[in-house]
Amino acid sequence: MDMRQLRYFVAVAEEKHFGRAAQRLHMAQPPLSQQIKQLEEQLDTLLLVRTTRKVDLTPAGELLLARARLLLAEVEKVEQDVRLVGQGASGILRIGVSGTATYRLMPRIVQAAQIDMPGLRLNVQGEMLTPQMEIALEEERLDVAILRPPVRSGQLSLKFLEQDELVVALPEDHELASRGLLDLADLAGEPFISYPLSSAVNRIALEACRKTGFSPRVVQEAHETSTLLSFVSAGMGVALVPTTRRMFALQGIVFRALRNAPAVDLAVAWKAGNESALLLKFLDLFDSPASLEGTPA
Repeated sequence: MDMRQLRYFVAVAEEKHFGRAAQRLHMAQPPLSQQIKQLEEQLDTLLLVRTTRKVDLTPAGELLLARARLLLAEVEKVEQDVRLVGQGASGILRIGVSGTATYRLMPRIVQAAQIDMPGLRLNVQGEMLTPQMEIALEEERLDVAILRPPVRSGQLSLKFLEQDELVVALPEDHELASRGLLDLADLAGEPFISYPLSSAVNRIALEACRKTGFSPRVVQEAHETSTLLSFVSAGMGVALVPTTRRMFALQGIVFRALRNAPAVDLAVAWKAGNESALLLKFLDLFDSPASLEGTPA
């Protein structure tokens, strides 16, 4: 099984017709049919159910289609990255960024990298949860990540960056919005919009609520901070988020500080043992606080 066969199979599976797939691939239909037949013989598995009018996928064909799309997308990304380096880029780093850091810290990182590493290309995946980034680093689908500890993986190295306090996001017409400093206990009984249970921020927020004497009544979960705050703005509930007041200007939402606010750390993480010169130079950006100044928080 090679990439060419996978491309042929994906075209037939998506078009559900050999003739249309052949046109899409700019080839004749007989050799296309032959390639798919050879693929099925190699796998000793029927992938397609052929009729006179259309083609349907077998369960094995559906599985191959899903996996083939991922493989082809990864191959295309590799080709793009190699081409960029060939065109003069000094290298490419795949970086994952956690929630609010996508909006607050990432602009600073990009700005510092442009100055100190002008040939670097950053492939940024924003608003990721810490568990997602842990797995991606372990599987080497990311080179570096800005995440919220703690992490469960023993395969990662971490460098502490800063600590944020949790603040309360409220609909602007909420009765608590007219007050200044709030206590966590003021939120008991409120409907909560929350990050998923796997989120490091969510775990810290839940523990703080429990120590205060209540368990939040979660009515909606959201992976992305922007989505979470949109739910708050719509009046669905309140939310605890890392310090965010100057990062978002959403209509219908206000942020209020908490007395004795729970703290959440922010760290840069990479796979232990990765000592590529490009990664080490990028990590040096975080050793000098001045290098990440200039973009307002």
